[in-house]
Amino acid sequence: MTRPVLAANGGYDALRRDFRWRLPARLNMAAQVCDDWVERDPERLAIIDLTHGARRDVSYGDLQTLSLRAEAALHAHGVGQGDRVGVLLSQSPWTAAVHIACWRIGAISVPLFTLFRHDALAVRIEDAGAALVVTDDEGGPLLNGLGVPVLHLSDMPVSVAGRHPVAQTGPEDPAVLIYTSGTTGAPKGALHGHRVLTGHLPGVEISHDRLGQPGDVLWTPADWAWIGGLFDVLMPGLALGVPVVAARLPRFTPEAARDVIRAGTVRNVFFPPTALRMLKASGMALPGLRSVASGGEPLGAEMLDWGKKAFGLTINEFYGQTECNMVASSAASLFAPRPGCIGKPVPGVELAVLGPDGPIDRGEGDIAIRRGAASMFLGYWNRAEATAEKFRGDWMLTGDRGAWEAGYLRFVGREDDVITSAGYRIGPAEIEDCLLRHTAVAAAAVIGVPDAERTERVRAHVVLRDGAEADGEALRDHVRAHLSAHLVPREVRFETALPMTVTGKIIRKELKRRALEGDA
Repeated sequence: MTRPVLAANGGYDALRRDFRWRLPARLNMAAQVCDDWVERDPERLAIIDLTHGARRDVSYGDLQTLSLRAEAALHAHGVGQGDRVGVLLSQSPWTAAVHIACWRIGAISVPLFTLFRHDALAVRIEDAGAALVVTDDEGGPLLNGLGVPVLHLSDMPVSVAGRHPVAQTGPEDPAVLIYTSGTTGAPKGALHGHRVLTGHLPGVEISHDRLGQPGDVLWTPADWAWIGGLFDVLMPGLALGVPVVAARLPRFTPEAARDVIRAGTVRNVFFPPTALRMLKASGMALPGLRSVASGGEPLGAEMLDWGKKAFGLTINEFYGQTECNMVASSAASLFAPRPGCIGKPVPGVELAVLGPDGPIDRGEGDIAIRRGAASMFLGYWNRAEATAEKFRGDWMLTGDRGAWEAGYLRFVGREDDVITSAGYRIGPAEIEDCLLRHTAVAAAAVIGVPDAERTERVRAHVVLRDGAEADGEALRDHVRAHLSAHLVPREVRFETALPMTVTGKIIRKELKRRALEGDA
């Protein structure tokens, strides 16, 4: 079993000072999230399954049984150590079981999103060289014509006669291959070792104000094919003995979230920013939660203020990316939030803002992570050159711009999202946050579009609340009044929806592409 990696007591500074990564020579995530718990307490609750309507409680013993059935099927198909296995399943106990089975064998699991269609699946499956893909009735038709062997859940053996030896893996041995969203070209597979789960634990623990308290139950509407669902929620929860809720939401709605929280007795939630914005727009309050964490895009002061009213607590923001996740976080139980900032470096992680000559204390630069963080990837799958380009010496470049403010990390924007206008470098997040404070706005995205005079001009793409009037000048006046004249969008365009990644992030690059193709 895995115990919390952070000391039970002590403030943030002490946790940072005293923390050390403890990675044994032999490490296998199947043991961390399942087998070790079975040896200690097989009846302990692991997953609260709401995927079929009625609640079904799945113990660690039940989860191990499912994983052994999956493992036997994988062995029967010739899967061995180092083979890649696609996992085309949404939230369910079987999803966890298949990943566990892969890791026990020493194979590499490849999470695949069930909303992907033919081309997206084909690119990932082919690039990974998957030996087979495990799926169900929902995913089976999506794999037709892809030429990859398919293992259907209905084909799993009913029982298992014996057990195969567990692969002798260590922290650096490959375990999971997670593809980036592909918003900047073809998707790349980030290959992680068995240390990746341990690497997530400090950030997960503090973002939920010391996750693992009596009565804690964890849930996210984010799909488990995304690193945010798989390693910010599912696997850390299982490792720490915190029950995880599995629920399939065909579409996120505030009402569906409320029902899951009630049925699953949820106390700890990871809500992506988009989900929070939808909750805010609905006016729904969700009292009774102990912690709410969010990551992916900065929330801003307005959303944090709303969170206190809606949840009765402070939303803890966190930061990371597929290549190295959970590296900065807020933690209301350890330090006060600073509006406009993500938080502070997670214990065990060394963050820097890099200027041309290295780390800087003042001014804007490139957010980077020093080698040694346990959640850092091993490299891009079959892309040595791209891996090398990701680093500057010992620093992994995130591709994001940021700055330090009194020890807090402020996110400015993606390096290619920063707008250069009339000599100013403008981060879109601040303007978006301001627009969201206007009562007419449900969602907003800000980009820079080419301008012969200013290099770029600021354009806002806005989705209005139901019944709101499209008044671009009023929104421009709102930004002018709350921020600065140079941050006022010179254009406001009204949209019915904004382009989003599967993880709920706004794809500003798509809006820029449309502008370059002539909609300006």
